[in-house]
Amino acid sequence: MPKPTKGPRLGGGPAHERLLLANLAVALFTHKSIETTETKAKRLRPLAERLVTFGKRGDLHARRRVLGILRNKDATHELFTVIAPLVELREGGYTRITKTRFRKGDNASMAQIELVLEPVNPKPKSAKKTAAAAAAAAAPVVKPVAAVVEGDVVDDVVVDAPEDVVVEAEAVETAETTEVVEAVDAAETAEVPADDVNPEADATPDAADDAATEGDDK
Repeated sequence: MPKPTKGPRLGGGPAHERLLLANLAVALFTHKSIETTETKAKRLRPLAERLVTFGKRGDLHARRRVLGILRNKDATHELFTVIAPLVELREGGYTRITKTRFRKGDNASMAQIELVLEPVNPKPKSAKKTAAAAAAAAAPVVKPVAAVVEGDVVDDVVVDAPEDVVVEAEAVETAETTEVVEAVDAAETAEVPADDVNPEADATPDAADDAATEGDDK
């Protein structure tokens, strides 16, 4: 017989071992707790955990796979309808093994294997992690301010930007607005010197006609 890969082999062969473990799993799912030898309990634990995982999946394919292993409809129904909802929030660790006594006669070590069906109590978070999470949530998000190009006017100011950036943007807008107003005022109030005035350009049409008539007479 080949050497077993995980612990000592139970029964006379692989098929016998599968039947033994299936019967133990049926008893475990039916009674929620059984007492057997420590060796059988340790060999039963991975199989029971795997079957409970199938039960939590809950689909038809998982039910057929469990039924093919257990070969017991009542135990399969108990697993999917009663046990799986109770361990829905638990991530692994569905069984518990407790050593009980030494069997009278052969002095074999006995153990009790049971399903862990207690509600899950989440561990409280440490104060450091809670404070760090709160600080990260309360920290403002700093958005980059667009670069100010000459000729552009900054209308909108980013609320979350630092104060020095906001003040700089407002100063740029004020300076540009002041320059534009000063240029307009200078253009409006500019006066043309008297020497540069062309008297002929300011002459009326009647004066121009009189000057033309005098030239013809001459």
